[in-house]
Amino acid sequence: MKKATISELKNHLSAYLKEVQSGETILVLDRDQPVARIERVEAESHPEGLLARLERAGLLRRGTGRMPMKMLRSAPPKSKDSVLKALLLEREEGR
Repeated sequence: MKKATISELKNHLSAYLKEVQSGETILVLDRDQPVARIERVEAESHPEGLLARLERAGLLRRGTGRMPMKMLRSAPPKSKDSVLKALLLEREEGR
């Protein structure tokens, strides 16, 4: 793991980022105290990579268009049961 002060990092950011892309981890120091660590983002931890993996596994289907305005303007569905009754029932059952 390489170490760099904030001023070194600021002055040579492009060079440090190239090292990070190649797999190196940079520890950022402020007055000899570690304040941050810069490391490569793996494809699976990146949100787009995660979405693509879930889509390939069949667990996710991305939207293809816009939501109809009619759906946005309609009132939310009403529940037949009271939320308060459900809460009290859960408390009675010890959940």
